[in-house]
Amino acid sequence: MSFYKRGCFIFFGSSLVALSLQLFLVKNFVIDGGIIGISIILSYITRQEVGLFLLLLNTPFFIIAYTYLGRRFLMLSLFAILVLSAGTYLLEPIPVLTHNPILVIFLGGFSLGLGVGITIRYGGCLDGTEVLAILFSKRSPFSIGQYVLLFNLFIFGSSIFIFGLYEAIYSLATFCVAFKTIDLSIQEH
Repeated sequence: MSFYKRGCFIFFGSSLVALSLQLFLVKNFVIDGGIIGISIILSYITRQEVGLFLLLLNTPFFIIAYTYLGRRFLMLSLFAILVLSAGTYLLEPIPVLTHNPILVIFLGGFSLGLGVGITIRYGGCLDGTEVLAILFSKRSPFSIGQYVLLFNLFIFGSSIFIFGLYEAIYSLATFCVAFKTIDLSIQEH
């Protein structure tokens, strides 16, 4: 597949993640894991844009990505992060679509997981922990989604102290929907 076509799919996947974050998750205090989750927490604490933290915190992981996964992966992933950061910034003024926890969990989790899965399937990634999960999954029987879940348990635990118990539970449930969607969307058929 051409680099241009991959870029188009990655643009779509990254945009879907930005939509999920801004229209379902962030304003309902439901976090994702990894660098995205840490960025949401820091954004809440500092009142700065989520996109700023996404760019800053992902940088070291993309240096690792270049070293182990190559230039093409780095370029596609940087493009994905730029689209995600810009998308979260542009969508920030739009109000959430729902405050219903069930809809937030399922619609937010599905759109988040589908966007991340599309981005990974077409050669990029949106989060530094995904870089580690991709590297580890190549050398073990565990899936990318399983590694990402493992990395993120402590982030969901810390969200109890920042957002509250219910929001942490909603975050974990949303992530479970997302990680299963990631695995389904990157499987070869």
